[in-house]
Amino acid sequence: MTLTASQRLINLLKLDRKDILQVFFYAIFAGLVSLSLPLGIQAIINLIQSGRVSVSWIVLVFIVIAGVALVGILSLMQLRITENLQQKIFIRSSFEFGFRLPKIRTEALHNQYPPELANRFFDTLTIQKGASKLLIDFSSALLQIVFGIILLSLYHPFFIFFGIFLILLLYIIFRFSFNSGLSSSLKESKFKYKVVSWLQEMARNNFSFKKSSNFDFALTKNDRLVSEYLIHRERHFGVIKRQFTQLIVFKIIITAGLLLIGGYLVLNQKMNIGQFVAAEIIILLVINSVEKIVIGLETLYDVLTAVEKIGQITDLEIEESSAKSADYCYTNIQLAAENLSYKFPDSTNYVLEKINLTIEQSEKIYLEGLNGSGKTTLIRILSGLLKPTSGSFYINDDTYRKIDLEQYRSQISTIITGETPFEGTILENITFNNPLISQEDLKWAIESVNLGDFIKSLPKGLDTKIYPEGKQLSSSNAQKILLARSIINRPKILFYEDALDKMDNDAAKEVIDFITSNDNKWTLIVSSKNDYWKQKCTRNIIMNEGKIINDTKK
Repeated sequence: MTLTASQRLINLLKLDRKDILQVFFYAIFAGLVSLSLPLGIQAIINLIQSGRVSVSWIVLVFIVIAGVALVGILSLMQLRITENLQQKIFIRSSFEFGFRLPKIRTEALHNQYPPELANRFFDTLTIQKGASKLLIDFSSALLQIVFGIILLSLYHPFFIFFGIFLILLLYIIFRFSFNSGLSSSLKESKFKYKVVSWLQEMARNNFSFKKSSNFDFALTKNDRLVSEYLIHRERHFGVIKRQFTQLIVFKIIITAGLLLIGGYLVLNQKMNIGQFVAAEIIILLVINSVEKIVIGLETLYDVLTAVEKIGQITDLEIEESSAKSADYCYTNIQLAAENLSYKFPDSTNYVLEKINLTIEQSEKIYLEGLNGSGKTTLIRILSGLLKPTSGSFYINDDTYRKIDLEQYRSQISTIITGETPFEGTILENITFNNPLISQEDLKWAIESVNLGDFIKSLPKGLDTKIYPEGKQLSSSNAQKILLARSIINRPKILFYEDALDKMDNDAAKEVIDFITSNDNKWTLIVSSKNDYWKQKCTRNIIMNEGKIINDTKK
């Protein structure tokens, strides 16, 4: 079931209900103290009017000053709690993204660009600041309105009608503009992210846009996206402007009415001057609270929009995690596909159709076929990245037990097309700081892919920092780092997509000789344009239009 933005926000705040209750408790206490101040001022004015300067007058002055200080202290305590809330929101959001991004099902990322999805994390900052502001401002404003109306009603029954009118006004403003405000805010946010996404594309392909005509295209597209953003931003501002206009009209009517009626009540001796001044102070507090709520609606829209944008990530289906169980199938691994078919989520055509295949441990298989023949899709299903649409895929002839992806992946290694090193040291890229990897295994992996001489030439060796996508590395060395990573745990199966295609022929041949050597008992399933793989592999599978048309063992 898809949640609304309001439901998402409520669920988010439920996690910190104790802290939020504390904020409300302090707001209630501060509200009571704030509204007791007009009563103190009223008493002081009455004493001054009587012409008596007594100890009572001095005590009242100190009480009012103490009240102001107490309200300030309570506000400071609220700030401390909301700061804790902001930190918790950031921590939870970062780990939520950190947990989900690697585990999102590959099918759910179809037609999505993962780095662009990761940009949604910046909405966490909006939630942090906005939620804090809403909790403090809205809670104090609402309570001041409620307590103010109750206190005013004690002065004269007329103020009861003032309270009813005030509540009705807030309801009208909220009822008739909330949905349009949230809708326009969501559309504005959509185009804001489109602008960011395009700027990200320009940064990623900056060399392509250096040419004058290409640069003009980039700016023209940016101009179009910004124009769309401004259109929806203006529509959202129109809602905010309408709400603020309603507030101005309300303030004029209320101020004029209360001054006239308050003056009338004083002239007719139904209120004294002290009560009139106190009532006007309370009314000003209430009007300011209403203004704070109306202005704060824009913050509410921003928070709800941010929660919804992050919710679009958390709604993406992640891979099911299974309970840890015994390693029941990994001494040797046999893979089998039975009538296996696959189609992408938004397609009616099958990329793979009725694949029947058995792969024994230590086989070296070369997948051959034209672009679009299904090689990549087959590798990604066999490596557990995709789930077949129909048919069966099972391990070691176990058709009854569900595949444990975590266990399976602990025994295999995969290099997919377009994979690059991540930001970190060379050592981190190869080992992921796994403490179980020995120095002997590390040296073996590095030397096996001919990466040793390059690392020795670096002043910091394995501690050399790699920039995102390995930008400062040659394509060949970047691929060698991925290859060393893939073999360092001595996996049972290697899945390679174009893993050596950026190396020169001599370097590639040396690595291929090692990977396909009989000394290495791993299974190899490789798709590549380098025909030397075909010469060295023990089995050749030819694919065409999603079907296996030839399967030859040497």
